Amino acid sequence: MKTLTAIVLIASVALVAACGESKQDKAKKTVCNARSDIQDQVKKLQGMTLSSATTNDVKDSLNAIRDDLKKISGAQGDLSDARKAEVQKANQQFSSSFQEIAGSLGSSLSISQARTQLADALKKLGTAYQQAFAGVDCS
Repeated sequence: MKTLTAIVLIASVALVAACGESKQDKAKKTVCNARSDIQDQVKKLQGMTLSSATTNDVKDSLNAIRDDLKKISGAQGDLSDARKAEVQKANQQFSSSFQEIAGSLGSSLSISQARTQLADALKKLGTAYQQAFAGVDCS
C-alpha cells in the first residue's frame, strides 16, 4: 500500500511540474501583454487633444511604450526561432518609428504648430503600431 501511495504521489508531482509554463510560453505572454499595452497607450495618446493633454500624461504614455518595447526585446530570446524573427522585426520597426515620432514632439514654436504636430505624430504612431505589430499573433 505504501508503494502505491508513493507512486501516486510521484506521478502527481510530475503531472503538476509538467503543467508549469515553459520559458517560451512566458515569453509569448510577456510579448503579448506588452503589445496590448502599447496599443492601449497609443489609443490613449490619440484620444488626447492639445487642450486635454498634459505634458505628464504624454510623457507617462511614451515612457510606458518605451518600457513595453524593452520588455518585448528582453523576451525575444525565449521565443521559437520563427516567432522570434517576427517579433524582432516588429519591435525594431516600431521602435524606430517611435523614436523618430517621440523625438519630433515639442519642437514646434507656436501653439498652432504644436497642435498640428501632436495630431500628426499621434496618427503616425498609430499607423506605425498597426504596420509593425499587425502580424504578431497573440491568440
